[in-house]
Amino acid sequence: MFEKLAGAAAAFAAWTALIGAQGAIAHAASPAVLGGGSGIVVNDQRICTLTTIGHDSGGRLVGFTAGHCGDAGATVVAEANRDAGVVGTFAYTNTELDYAVIVFDPDRVIPVNRVGNTTITSVGGPARFPDIACKEGFATGQTCGLTYGDVLQSNTSTLTQICVAPGDSGGPVVVGTVLVGMVNGYLSVPCLGPQLGSNITAVVNDADARGGVGAGFHPI
Repeated sequence: MFEKLAGAAAAFAAWTALIGAQGAIAHAASPAVLGGGSGIVVNDQRICTLTTIGHDSGGRLVGFTAGHCGDAGATVVAEANRDAGVVGTFAYTNTELDYAVIVFDPDRVIPVNRVGNTTITSVGGPARFPDIACKEGFATGQTCGLTYGDVLQSNTSTLTQICVAPGDSGGPVVVGTVLVGMVNGYLSVPCLGPQLGSNITAVVNDADARGGVGAGFHPI
């Protein structure tokens, strides 16, 4: 069974209320630092992971994540800096390839190309057997595993033995510093079952063909 990943945020309301009860902060919140591998809270309901961040051909600050994380219009808050408030909005969601384009407020976000132990310098791929691919996710951090390749013959996705769990949805999959895909789900059991993810080339090619927000993407 293929399971899509998304971290529930059921306990967030109590936490937010507790912080809010302490009173307003006199100074403005600092911008959120976001890059491929950063945790994001979608619509105050679930946690996912940002795949990558950069600019599109229109000069907009945009990023990608898994499509099942939210629909167009969903709000985005940086998990590590919730005081920054809403920093982005889902502009488009493709349910077939399971990816979404997020447009960010450049005044509220500091984009970076390194999160945790993962650095993204370019887009390429897809990964092929026997590459060792790694992912950076909110739930499980950086984990690596053997690439099996396009076992399902989809021409758009790749199977790897990378540990993933709910909250890692959208996490960047890299070979070295090359972004080759995103985390979309797993087969059977979290972290034990193989991870299945969309190839980033399929994602950016689709965004280019559609035009508008996200087209002509290049990472920070």
